[in-house]
Amino acid sequence: MGFVSLTGALLGLLLGVGLLLVWRSGPRGPERPSGPRAPGRRQQLLAAAGLTGINAAQLLALQLGLGLLALVVVLLTTGTVTVSLVFGIFGFVLPAVQVRRLAGKRRADLREVWPEVVDNLASAVRAGLSVPEALSALAVRGPEVLRPPFARFAAEYRSSGRFGDCLDRLKHELADPVGDRIVETLRVAREVGGSDLGRVLRTLSAFLREDARARAELETRQGWVVQAARLAVAAPWVVLLLLATQSTTLEAYDTPVGTALLVGGAGVCVVAYRVMLRIGRLPQDVRVLQ
Repeated sequence: MGFVSLTGALLGLLLGVGLLLVWRSGPRGPERPSGPRAPGRRQQLLAAAGLTGINAAQLLALQLGLGLLALVVVLLTTGTVTVSLVFGIFGFVLPAVQVRRLAGKRRADLREVWPEVVDNLASAVRAGLSVPEALSALAVRGPEVLRPPFARFAAEYRSSGRFGDCLDRLKHELADPVGDRIVETLRVAREVGGSDLGRVLRTLSAFLREDARARAELETRQGWVVQAARLAVAAPWVVLLLLATQSTTLEAYDTPVGTALLVGGAGVCVVAYRVMLRIGRLPQDVRVLQ
């Protein structure tokens, strides 16, 4: 009886596979060509950090490699699986945290130079230059940190003449909310025209200077609070790593109670750190993505 049931199950499985193959080999409707996919969240974060040479898959591979390396090193040092897993998770998260830190630092650096960019654009427009010529001039007259993207824009526009596509590429390379605003303003001015572009740019420049001044003052005031919170989160794990030299102490963490203590402590640290960041976070500009 059991043999008959097994045979029936195998025949049913073969029949299902055969029907699936027949359906997959049948005619299908033409697929609609899809446009370029928008970059994912991690790819946008890498662009905001200025790391355009790597993609999200490479970042994930780096996280996995660093997490595995930390796990193996701590495991060979302490011989404790639970502690090794905790530090392996820390190693996995560290590259993403570093990318976020670089993105924040780059955005703060660009916040100081955007008013100069807008002033140069306004001067060029007032002097009678076209919008593409004004953008291309920033490759020479603009701030040093932003000259490469504008130089690539100038070279691409000279070779193709497609202003819209070149603006899209420039916006992707800048990867900054203020850059998005400037690009879209220039796009509208190019497409529909307008005699108020110079006045709009001068108003935007004054607003950006005021915003950068206020934000820099707030970040300076809360900087010591953020650093103290980071130290408070890292201190228990540094102590745990120092305890790794004592095998008798670490034996307690291989028990169910010790594992629960580590997991609970990690959860409390993560939640407390995220709450601290959310409470002290300043309003961020939203990117203009199409």
